[in-house]
Amino acid sequence: MLAIIKKFLPLLKIYPWLGPIIITLGLLASLAEGLGITLFIPLLQTSNSVDSSQSSNYFLRYLDAILTGVSTQQRILIIAGAIFATIIIKSTLKFSSAVIFSWYNCRINHRLRSGIFQQFLNVSYKFLNTQDSGKLINTLAGETWRASDALSVLFNAIINSCTIVVFVILLLLISWQLTLLVSGSLLVISLIIRTITFQSKKLGKNAVNVNQVLTKLMWEGFSGMKVIRYFGREDYEQARFDRASKNVRDTFFRMHVLSAVVNPISEILSGILLVSMLVIFLWQNSTSLPTLLTFIFILYRLQPIVTKLDGCRVSLAALSNSVEDVMYLLNSSDKPYIRSGNIAFKGFKQEISLEAVSFAYNSGDKIALQNVSIRIPQGKTTAFVGTSGAGKSTLISLLYRFYDPNEGAIKIDGRPLKKLNLQDWRSHLAIVSQDIYMFSVSIRENIAYGRLDATDAEIISAAQLANAHEFISQFPAGYDTIVGDRGVRLSGGQRQRIALARAIISQPEILILDEATNALDSIAENLIQEAIATLSKKCTVIAIAHRLSTIEKADRIIVLEEGRVVEQGDLHSLIERQGLFAKLYALQNRHVRISNS
Repeated sequence: MLAIIKKFLPLLKIYPWLGPIIITLGLLASLAEGLGITLFIPLLQTSNSVDSSQSSNYFLRYLDAILTGVSTQQRILIIAGAIFATIIIKSTLKFSSAVIFSWYNCRINHRLRSGIFQQFLNVSYKFLNTQDSGKLINTLAGETWRASDALSVLFNAIINSCTIVVFVILLLLISWQLTLLVSGSLLVISLIIRTITFQSKKLGKNAVNVNQVLTKLMWEGFSGMKVIRYFGREDYEQARFDRASKNVRDTFFRMHVLSAVVNPISEILSGILLVSMLVIFLWQNSTSLPTLLTFIFILYRLQPIVTKLDGCRVSLAALSNSVEDVMYLLNSSDKPYIRSGNIAFKGFKQEISLEAVSFAYNSGDKIALQNVSIRIPQGKTTAFVGTSGAGKSTLISLLYRFYDPNEGAIKIDGRPLKKLNLQDWRSHLAIVSQDIYMFSVSIRENIAYGRLDATDAEIISAAQLANAHEFISQFPAGYDTIVGDRGVRLSGGQRQRIALARAIISQPEILILDEATNALDSIAENLIQEAIATLSKKCTVIAIAHRLSTIEKADRIIVLEEGRVVEQGDLHSLIERQGLFAKLYALQNRHVRISNS
């Protein structure tokens, strides 16, 4: 049990001052309840004219001594009033504890969700690329709730433990002999329950795993819906989903059965204990009925608390895996981060230089870039071409500092990129790629994502420059048209032009085109090329293209092959060189003849 509680310590550190307050209120409520129940002894003795002043029990003599000299009727009223007061105090304390804990629990849950999402935003792509996306989303969406539930169970366990201690002390004061007998019996009951529920931790871990599988299938189902329908795999995917869903159903059913079995078994065994104890005690000493009834009443109130504590133990074992998953993602000490530099970046003036840059995504993987040394001058259009896997998109990821080179350095105007303020640097970049992501909001909001404080006039102007204003105006809702999940209500060309407008409105100094027109028809491509030609007069353009006709006017073309720079120059010089670029160009332009010399 202590090993499980240790896993919760990081959660308790989030609001360290609230835990003791909640536990103290719970303990005071238990004391008030215990005192109220104990007052039934003098109340019953007074009503039955039993004299406890000569009792061998010091505790009973003390209760009788408090009201010495008070008449029977007054004594009954005073004790009854005191019992009622303890009920009010206990209820008030429990209500206060519940309200404070609700406030605490809601904020813990928010902190966990927010902290994990912040990790997603800040952790290096190297970490995200090695993780199961279904597991990450399940932890963010589901396990955070289970972790906060676990915290609720933990506090209940602590408060229940304190209540048990209070009640046991009262039982010892009333009759230590009976208390020892009952304690031994309850210990046996607890061991029986633990034996029955020993699988709870294993089931808890299994519950996390099956939930992750189901979440992954949900995510893949929505994301890959078109592919599923292209290949007619609806029945196949339905069968996979049903299997995963049944695993979740069966696992959680077994967990619920284990949790539910605790209460009836405990009640049956405790009932047998209470009845046996009552019969034995009355046979031996029938004159101490008020004391016995109070003892049994305390024991009766204690029994469900012990049961709850056993239930808390089972739940904590089951939920501990959720806490482990959440705390693993929140832990920043074992994950790679791209740390921002301290030098403010105020503008791009000269060139971007890569000096002997080498990079591999993971140790042991094939090198994506090897000893690359190039210059990207300010105000010019620089294009990167090459076969798939040559390292073109990797270059863009390094420029954005999604990753840092394993060897070599990237410099901006002679200053190492690592030392520049990362947010400053990225604010001067804008990208339009083939795989455009559209948020499921309006066209206006998607364009304004490039600059959140943009005015409506600036949004329209950017759309006009991107040749998007005309088709946007044809929608009934215009710029307020909701684009749907990932822009599903728009065509590829429309998404591309909105993405270009989003880049334009950010007023970038460096515009990156990552295969931005590869999947478009000729009309859409021409519209975007016109917009890019206008924009290139105001900024530096870095273009990656498989369709080589889109980079014919580039000032410089850099050819990559297997992570190395194999050629550099303008279009005509590269064709004349009869190298890799000339071959690629000839494949796309059949009228160009390539010499075999």
